[in-house]
Amino acid sequence: MKPIAACRTITWLYINLYLVFAGSSLAQTATPQQYPQFPSETPEQFHPAQGSWDYARREVMIPMRDGVKLHTVILVAKGARNAPILFTRTPYDANALTSHAYSSHLGPILWGYDNATEVIIEGDYIRVVQDIRGKYRSEGDYVMTRPLHGPQNPTPVDESTDTYDSIEWMIHNIPETNGKVGILGISYDGFLPLMAMVNPHPALKVSVPMNPMVDGWMGDDWFHNGAFRQQNMPYIYEQEATRRNDEKWWTDHFDDYDLYMEGSAGELGRSHGLEQVGFWRKLLAHPSYDAFWQEQAMDKILAAQPLKVPVMLVHSLWDQEDIYGAPAVYKAIKPRDVNNDMVFLVMGPWHHGQEIGDGTTLGALNFSTDTGLYFRQQILRPFLDHFLQDSAPVLGIAPVTAFETGTNVWRRLERWPAGCERGCRLESGHLYLAAGQKLSFSPAKSGDTVFDEYVSDPAKPVPYRARPIQPVAYTVGMTWSEWLADDQRQASGRTDVLAFTSEVLSEATKISGQPIVNLIASTSGTDADWVVKLIDVYPDEVGADAKMGGYQLMISADIFRGRYREGFDKPKAITPTKPLLYRFALPTANHVFLPGHRMMVQVQSSWFPLYDRNPQTFVESIFWAKPENYRKATQRVYHAPGQESFIELPLVKLE
Repeated sequence: MKPIAACRTITWLYINLYLVFAGSSLAQTATPQQYPQFPSETPEQFHPAQGSWDYARREVMIPMRDGVKLHTVILVAKGARNAPILFTRTPYDANALTSHAYSSHLGPILWGYDNATEVIIEGDYIRVVQDIRGKYRSEGDYVMTRPLHGPQNPTPVDESTDTYDSIEWMIHNIPETNGKVGILGISYDGFLPLMAMVNPHPALKVSVPMNPMVDGWMGDDWFHNGAFRQQNMPYIYEQEATRRNDEKWWTDHFDDYDLYMEGSAGELGRSHGLEQVGFWRKLLAHPSYDAFWQEQAMDKILAAQPLKVPVMLVHSLWDQEDIYGAPAVYKAIKPRDVNNDMVFLVMGPWHHGQEIGDGTTLGALNFSTDTGLYFRQQILRPFLDHFLQDSAPVLGIAPVTAFETGTNVWRRLERWPAGCERGCRLESGHLYLAAGQKLSFSPAKSGDTVFDEYVSDPAKPVPYRARPIQPVAYTVGMTWSEWLADDQRQASGRTDVLAFTSEVLSEATKISGQPIVNLIASTSGTDADWVVKLIDVYPDEVGADAKMGGYQLMISADIFRGRYREGFDKPKAITPTKPLLYRFALPTANHVFLPGHRMMVQVQSSWFPLYDRNPQTFVESIFWAKPENYRKATQRVYHAPGQESFIELPLVKLE
């Protein structure tokens, strides 16, 4: 036998012997009687002893018309009779939202996200919270903000039908109810009360969408005027990767600025395996405002629906997530409210969702009173009681209740936009971006310089807040929710930001409505982003609050992706160095610039890393821009006669 052949023979002998002994060992290990029985100490199902509780907690699975069952938590105060139902549908875990405290009392249990605790407790409301299909303990398939049955949803079920079927079950199976249901919620949970208004159940008597997600492309969660909100990628990852949100986004950078500098949004998503989830693939396929987005926009959908359910739209003036939605829906459906008694609007000085918490402060701002508590007690509860309680107390609230920032007072109005209760009018005033980086209500004069310019470098984009940039999070120590109220001095001192400033105001200047940007600008590239911020500059010294000295407070600001100048559904390269008009609306404001303050408009070409970097070279999809596509560009803002850049302000004038 040759030596090599002998080695092979011996090797195979050892392998066969190993398999024989290993198989015998495995067989012995698998014998179920080898170890004594030791029963688990955890019951298959635990039933809390509720005898000492002041409420009953029930968990049920409500069947939908397609057979899918939705997990639903019902909280009923003991002794409740003929009580209305306050219903919230959520993708954020119904159990967690109804189990916030170790307590036998209903109040601590309700204290948390999406709950108007005082309203529920004092009004003897039944609280119902439901996992939407595909999330947490509910059955079925999950689709992000599931569209209505139609071109974007071929199935016979949607969030409207699921709401209808749930209400139908509740009014027949909750014996303590009076048969009247109101639906309310914030953000994603605010989108769902809007869906409930499509073919509503007859028992649905009121809808309260707070900070609702309405149009994900125009100005809510996913894009703003075409610019992608890439810091929401972790949300998409965690929301869709698993039913229970237990797969977590990962990063090896403390500063999100560094993380998102690693490449395009598409490449970052690929490196995290994000293409496994369906909604991310849809975003990649629909970067422009095509039918996919237009047919899901809730303001457009509701504008075509009959108005059957009274609705209170709640908007935060510094909503860092869904600042577009509530005012857009109000504008779309208010014309159908012929008697001015079906569509109500509330605007408060809050970040996203702050109306159900403490509304005394927002970052450095102090309003000297809890505006959130005022909303819940003086506006929300009378509204709900009027439409849901059998006693139907007098409504007593205005069609529009708007907090006026600057003066920090609530205004009761008949409509929006409106200047004041009486004795004033709205008119458009042009605030010109003038030579020498000045702001003026007077147009340019001949002889003034033609433009101001700056160099925008994608390798050093302008941070949207002071670094290190925090992630989008609501955990302890995170200030994501406050960024729209950040001091803008960190941007105004940069050479790639133009800061146009007015003289000190000698009299109060009030705006109510949406400022409209009319920017005449050019770029040496073939694509560009334009960020425009309207700012209230405080006096250099503020005696009552020293930290506000010189503070630059954003009142209204947004971004516009230049490729959509000629149409949101038609991206087009920009002609280099050619002055062009970029016209777009800023978010709604209700503000008074006080005497002694100054007005400022900042213009820049990045707002990073909240929004993805524009490579400033036209590419088919910025999601897949290559490193060589990112190039410096010289940006010019024009202010010569015939080429004036200005902001149309909705000025309030006394009559």
